[in-house]
Amino acid sequence: MTGVIRARRVLTEQGWLDDHQLRFAGDTIVAIEPIPAGDRERDVELLCPAYIDIHVHGGDGLDVMDEEDGVLDRLALRKAREGVGAWLPTTVTAPFESIDRALRRIAKRCQQGGPGAEVLGSYLEGPYFTPQNKGAHPPELFRELNEAELDRLIDASQNTLRVVALAPEKPGALAAIRHLKKRGIKVMLGHSAAGYDETVAAFDAGADGLVHCFNGMTGLHHRNPGMVGAGLTDKRAWLELIADGHHIHPAVMKICCACASPRVLLITDAMSAAGMPDGDYAICGQQVKMQQGIVRTASGGLAGSTLSLDAAVRNLVNDVGIAAEEAIHMASLHPAKMLGLDEALGSLAAGKRASMIGLDSALRVQTLWVNGSAVPL
Repeated sequence: MTGVIRARRVLTEQGWLDDHQLRFAGDTIVAIEPIPAGDRERDVELLCPAYIDIHVHGGDGLDVMDEEDGVLDRLALRKAREGVGAWLPTTVTAPFESIDRALRRIAKRCQQGGPGAEVLGSYLEGPYFTPQNKGAHPPELFRELNEAELDRLIDASQNTLRVVALAPEKPGALAAIRHLKKRGIKVMLGHSAAGYDETVAAFDAGADGLVHCFNGMTGLHHRNPGMVGAGLTDKRAWLELIADGHHIHPAVMKICCACASPRVLLITDAMSAAGMPDGDYAICGQQVKMQQGIVRTASGGLAGSTLSLDAAVRNLVNDVGIAAEEAIHMASLHPAKMLGLDEALGSLAAGKRASMIGLDSALRVQTLWVNGSAVPL
């Protein structure tokens, strides 16, 4: 399949190109070039790299942990409507056997392909956390870190496990981080009571960043910088950000972007209630309630989000004042770099994969191509 997409503006890593067109053949971008003089037709307003959501638990009433056939296909179609061309289905703290089965299902979908957004692999969030900042994760199911057990999970994923989240103060955490890094797996830190020094030590051991920065961790204090202070100031750290205005105040988003703009990863952390009406839902095996789009546990804690990734981009632009190109990079180029996939994904350039979105002037998704194929939205 070959194609040409003419755009009023095309976003590259270097910035916007006015009145350019992108040519692709099969799943690969062939060229980005000026539109020939006299051609006044435009297929899209803004042509940008497809978004990558590395942290997704569910949506449309479905959960990644659900065992019914077709769940991952339906979630992939939901992500496509957000302009997401690729994503990581994300597990939660659960009995070990449930996590094992979830990783096997994700591996099968990753290898076989299917409709909607491409599944790049899995993200293990839990059970290697500590109770103090547990969020919605059930602490009675937390486990100790064990390299042999981690290898069992990697084997269950058929080497499609891409990210493991853990609390760095747990016994054996630094050795586990080094072990996972040798296996080619990214390590994110969260749901933790670790302090600044423990967090920096984890980065020294190879950890890659913070799980949903500011949420589920020790905060920033002027005499005790905590996990947040370590993440904001350590240039090795990628920072996941849930830009919904509920998990993080817009002023704090602005602080985060001022400190670490090149390291921000926009995520949704979306759970099953995303895209659904207010009511009762479940996550991590416990009942939660959504009111006005905000999901909380019985004790009042936040329990995942109902955010879409395209809305996260718009929120940064409209509520925080981040430039559109910068916010789009946080949802595309930065996740690709964090996963080590930026030679193929995350930006538009000749030789990269033809995964891209057409946006209108308000940054709303109009069209999506995944690996050169148009995806119905």
